[in-house]
Formats: sequence, C-alpha cells, structure tokens
Amino acid sequence: MVRQRNQDMSAAVVEHTDGELGATLPLIQGLTRLHDWVALMNAQGQILWMSDALASTCGGGRSFKGMHWLDSVVRAEDRARLEATLESEGKISGEPVLLMDGSCEPVRATVSAARVAPGCGAVVAIFRHGEERSDEMGSTLRYLAAVLDSAPGGVIVVDRSRFITYANPAMLEISGWSHEDLVDRPLAVFLKAQEDLESLAAALSDHTTLRGVELSVRRRDGSPLDVSVSVSRLALRDGTQVGAVAYVQDITRRRQFERDLSRKNEELEHYVHAVSHDLRSPLVSILGFSRLLREDFAPALGEKGQHFLQRIEEAGRTMESLIQELLELSRIGVNDAPQDLVNPREVLLQLQAELKPRLDEEHVELELPADPPMLRFERTRLYQLFSNLVGNALRHMGPCPEPRIQVAIENVGDATRISVSDNGVGIETDEHERIFEIFQSGSRNGSGTGMGLAIVKKIAESRGGRTWVESQPGDGATFHVELPGA
Repeated sequence: MVRQRNQDMSAAVVEHTDGELGATLPLIQGLTRLHDWVALMNAQGQILWMSDALASTCGGGRSFKGMHWLDSVVRAEDRARLEATLESEGKISGEPVLLMDGSCEPVRATVSAARVAPGCGAVVAIFRHGEERSDEMGSTLRYLAAVLDSAPGGVIVVDRSRFITYANPAMLEISGWSHEDLVDRPLAVFLKAQEDLESLAAALSDHTTLRGVELSVRRRDGSPLDVSVSVSRLALRDGTQVGAVAYVQDITRRRQFERDLSRKNEELEHYVHAVSHDLRSPLVSILGFSRLLREDFAPALGEKGQHFLQRIEEAGRTMESLIQELLELSRIGVNDAPQDLVNPREVLLQLQAELKPRLDEEHVELELPADPPMLRFERTRLYQLFSNLVGNALRHMGPCPEPRIQVAIENVGDATRISVSDNGVGIETDEHERIFEIFQSGSRNGSGTGMGLAIVKKIAESRGGRTWVESQPGDGATFHVELPGA
C-alpha cells in the first residue's frame, strides 16, 4: 500500500509540477509514515495527491485530483483569511476546519500547511483530528507538565496525529523554539531528513519503542540540532493509546567532538603515511651503501669495522620493518576490501606452514582449532591479525620446557572471540594495557618493533571489537580479540 501510494504521488508530481518537487519528494513521502492525514496541492490550491486515510475520511473512493482543497476537502469559517495567510506567510498553523464531502458528517480538525520549498508554489497540508484533547487527556498532560517542567532534559508529548501537545522548558531552551512555535504543530515540521521521519514513525507505531536513536532536528534559526531520542507510548487508564512521550538529549557538542576527532585521526594517519614513505628513501640508501661497503671494502674494514657495519645493517632492517608496520597501521580501516565469510582454519594453516622452520627450530607446538566458526573478514586482514598474535607469542613467551601456542575461536553470545595462548613467562599486571600501545613490547624477552599488538588492536576496533590480555608472571599469557556479529 505504501509503495503504491508513493508511486501515485510521484506521478502526480511529474504531471502537475514539472519536476519542481523532485528534490523534496522523498521527504513528502516520509510524511505519510508519520502523519495519517496528508495532502499535496499545487500553487492554485488544486489537489495533486492525498493520503489514503484522508481520502477515506473525506469520501472513500471519490477522486479529488484537480479540485481545490477548500472546495472539496475542507470547509473553513474564514476561508479568505486562511488563503491570505498562506499566500503572504507561506504557511498556516493549527487553523480549525471541517473535513467534509457531500455524503458524510463533517469531521472537526485543524490544519497546518506550508510551501514545500522556497520558490516552489506547491503546498503540503497535515491535518489533525479536532477531538484529540479529551478531558482525561487534558488531565494527563497537566500531570506530565507538573512532573516534567523541571526535568533537565528536553521532553515533548505528541498525540495520535503526531502533533506536539506539550514541550517542557528544557526542550524550548535547546531548540530555540517558543511554546507557541512548538505546541499544536506537526512533529514532521521539525525534522530534517526522510530517514529521521522513518525512524520516528516506526518508533511511534503501536508495537515498537525507540531508545537512544540519534536524529537531526531543526532549531528556531534553521540550524541543525543533533539529539538522542527515546520514546515511550502514552496511554490512558483504560489502555487506550493516545500518543507518546519523547525524551530528547542535546548531543550536538558530542557529535561535533566526534567529527573533530575523526578529522584529526584522518590527518594523523595521512601524516604517518607520508612520513613513512619519506623515510624509506634515505633508508634504501643506507642499506645499499652498507652492502657495497661489505662487498668491496670488507678486508680494509677489519673485524671490528665489519661488526659495526653488521650493526648498521641490522638497525636498518629493523627500521625498514618499523616503517612497513607504520604504513600497515595507517591503512587499517581505510579502503579495506569488502568483508566475506572466511574459514579461519585455512588462514591459520597457511600461517603455520610459513612459520614451520622457526617452530621446528625453537621446538614450539602450535595448536589450531579443528572446526572453528566462520568469520566475516577480509582474508588479508585476518591473516595479519593471526600473524601478529602468534608472532607476538613466539617472540616474547621466553624459555619454557615444552613451549606451546594454542589458538581458539568460539562464539560468545552475539560476538566471536579469538584467543591465542602461550605457556611462557607471562606479563606483569601493570603492563596489560600498555603493551597494546604503539612501540610498546613490555618487559618480556624478545625482539620486535612494538607494533604487532597495536596493529591487532586497530584491526579489532575498526570492526567495533576489543582486545585484552589475561596473564600473570610465570603463568603464560592469553590474548583475546572479540568481534561483534557472531
């Protein structure tokens, strides 16, 4: 029904407005999800389209297309003033009217209408049932006002027609609207995007609730206001649903902080990427000339000179690894390949084969899960994660009688947990957080750039996951990566 209704509206717009509503058509369509009685008119007041609920109220199967809305759908006591206000101000708000046609009793209602967009003659009108405020509803609102007027957060109450019936002082303050601006006006007037209309419409239905959903609404001056909204349905004592209460928290500063932080992170990643590339050029020269010195002048350098040259080459290769890992760190989460279902055992078998010479040399047993759950991941990133976790254990587990590294993968609730354990020397408790930081390798024996666990942490966090370690000195260590969406 909704799809057919939207198709009918699109056809009406194309036929009567020469496309002038194209940019705002999705927003108008969204109104039909939030408000039952909606009509669209052209600059001459002729009806282009109306919602099914409004058409049913005003005569069922009758066709109103092309008729003036104040002749066919609405009867107003002061039609001339209503038309003049709409012409001069571009909008009307809460005007009392009667919805009517020739075969049924008139229905008391109010109407709020406005130009669809600046420079566009078309008008969208939203109607509200005129008997929304029963005596019991009025007493309910008075009670709510007594409780919520002093609430620190914004609160609004809407009726069944999705018109605002109450707004507390905190809501007026954060939005910049006055009481007269908000109360008795359609809720949709204050929303900025179709997706926000859809979210609220779903939350205000009879079977759903809304908790902490972030929306963008309009301030009095037209600027956007980012809010977190939670909605509870409002019912009378007999259980009749009469509307909803929305609790509104201003998160504009938080959203701005998040945007600033995201921008700074992007700038930092770009800087790391640029510096890493710039460092490679002199490093290539250092390693190249070191090789030439060894090949052409080894006898002249003597044993001590060759030892110094070897130290230079080792430092250069370490620097080369560090630069490569810095580049990898800066790339994680940026232009990653699409995720796919990957069998982690296949990735681990590949890693085990590549590490076999070192595992055999150091007599380390690597135990892999026999039938792990599938993971939604980029295969390259998953290999990188396993490589860094297993490589970290190999480098830092230290001497032990029967060295063993064990990999486990399991679903834990709604998440997947990857665990890599070793039976090595363990980690001091005060180092559990620090070892995941860049350039930190802790006090355990072993070499490395101090980048591996930082890369693991960033891979996990880029997918909404987390990392931590469980360890005590002398009892080995278990590194965990938990990813959402098992």
